[in-house]
Amino acid sequence: MGLFCGQINPEQVFPFPNSLSPEQTEALEMYIDPVTKFFEEVNNADKNDSMAAIEDHTFEGLKEMGAFGLQVSTEHNGLGLSNTQYARIVEIVGEYDLGIGIALGAHQSIGFKGILLFGTPEQKAKYLPKLAVGKTLAAFCLTEPSSGSDASSIRSKAVLSKDGKHYILNGSKIWISNGGIAEIFTVFAQTPVTDADGNTTDKITAFVVERGFGGVSSGPPENKMGIKCSNTAEVYFEDVKIPVENILGEVGGGFKVAMNILNNGRFGMGAALSGTMKGLIKKAVDHAANRQQFGDYIHKYGVIQEKLARMAMQQYVSECMAYMLCANMDAGSTEFQIEAAISKIYASEAAWFVADEAIQISGGMGYMRDSGLERVMRDLRIFRIFEGTNDILRLFISLTGLQNAGKHLKELQKAFKNPGGNFGTIMDIVNKRAKRMVGVSSAPSLDQYVHPSMKDSAGKTAKAIEDFGFSVEDLLIKHGKKIVDQQFLLWRLAEATIDIYGMVATLSKSSKSLSDGIEGADYEAKLCKVFVNEASTRITKNLAYLKSSTEKENIESLKDASKSVIERGSVVQRHPVGF
Repeated sequence: MGLFCGQINPEQVFPFPNSLSPEQTEALEMYIDPVTKFFEEVNNADKNDSMAAIEDHTFEGLKEMGAFGLQVSTEHNGLGLSNTQYARIVEIVGEYDLGIGIALGAHQSIGFKGILLFGTPEQKAKYLPKLAVGKTLAAFCLTEPSSGSDASSIRSKAVLSKDGKHYILNGSKIWISNGGIAEIFTVFAQTPVTDADGNTTDKITAFVVERGFGGVSSGPPENKMGIKCSNTAEVYFEDVKIPVENILGEVGGGFKVAMNILNNGRFGMGAALSGTMKGLIKKAVDHAANRQQFGDYIHKYGVIQEKLARMAMQQYVSECMAYMLCANMDAGSTEFQIEAAISKIYASEAAWFVADEAIQISGGMGYMRDSGLERVMRDLRIFRIFEGTNDILRLFISLTGLQNAGKHLKELQKAFKNPGGNFGTIMDIVNKRAKRMVGVSSAPSLDQYVHPSMKDSAGKTAKAIEDFGFSVEDLLIKHGKKIVDQQFLLWRLAEATIDIYGMVATLSKSSKSLSDGIEGADYEAKLCKVFVNEASTRITKNLAYLKSSTEKENIESLKDASKSVIERGSVVQRHPVGF
């Protein structure tokens, strides 16, 4: 969106994008009812959870539907779905069974995604046909005991054999989804790489590894909090001979491969979790509409009304983010990593909120296993951790955006060194800063892109974008490259980024619905207006935090408190009773 430079690219977000052709829309509609019926009548999520495995007949049914190769080309036995089509299918899966969602996602969203993105024609022809029909399963092997969020610190190592035909792989991976049942693994290992000057250093390389190569073994299934029916296990590699033709991408280019797989795989998470939230809201609504207390149905009380409305609002924001992202990916956008991270963060945290509120509305019944709500809550907890913890992703959002803004700032600095040749650019900057100093907005209007009834929200969104851009500039000028060490500030900047993306996504979607006159458009507009109003307040607070002397003192106090807790190994204060 160009957000970190205080701009957006309207053509990417207005009107709300839809990349589906009439043929793709028709094909997608044909899948909706059968997939929904399968999860309602065939799959038993509670039984899968109790067994800590997917029932055999369910597994076979998923194969028959083509669920293991949703985005694999028809040439290689897949369904050939676009990103938007894929998102709509996984939204259904997310509503009914997140455990199965993880098993399928670990297989295709990240497991063999490297072959789709970086595979040679020969690699695709060899592996995709069997993977697409579920004849073989895939797993993504990156995490190790010493490397979680810090992927670059992995220790597994692959060394080229003397004859140059194989790499010999040794190492182990932990918490690998499908790790105990997969036959094909995308594995990342350190490999010696010699540069043009003759210097040799270890760099990460990606490989396609078959269990059949020998030397590959798995530990027992992990006993997890949730997503129990998905297999999670350690995977061990002992003197595994990997043919050199099984390198994914380039030797030493494995970190890029891993990040691209994860960035590309995150887009489906927002859609899946918007489906989860739909299912939770249905259960909460059913209880609220039928439960009577104090002589009336509880949905008539303000406290319950606010809970239900906020659940619906967060679901709506998640859905708008997810499908705006998918449509732009389908339109050919290659720079979507920030948006994908935002969608994953927001949806995973919104879904947790919705699950918690669904249980609260349902009271004691919601706490019982039979309600199905506690299973969903257990399943949801992992989504803020895997495929990039939300904490690390917030830093990723800010640092990636700041890097782009830093390049822009350098270009402006060059312009000032040659004022004669860049007079127009310089005057534009001077005018913006002069207006800012006297409190006059220079934000570009979004009015022409939105429905007339949404102009107030459009104004608040434009103002937030402008203020955000100035705040980014101030941070870079003040901290320079040392901004990477200011995690308290980076966190608040990411929070503002997430809110602005939500504002733009909902503003675009609600405006299109109003303009098209579709059913529920007024409902969308109300949710958008509330979100924009509240997000605007949060953004103002978070941007003020970046330069507040009081908050600077608070940061130092929090750092000291954290240090004290670490040194003590527990809380530090003396107990109120003295012992």
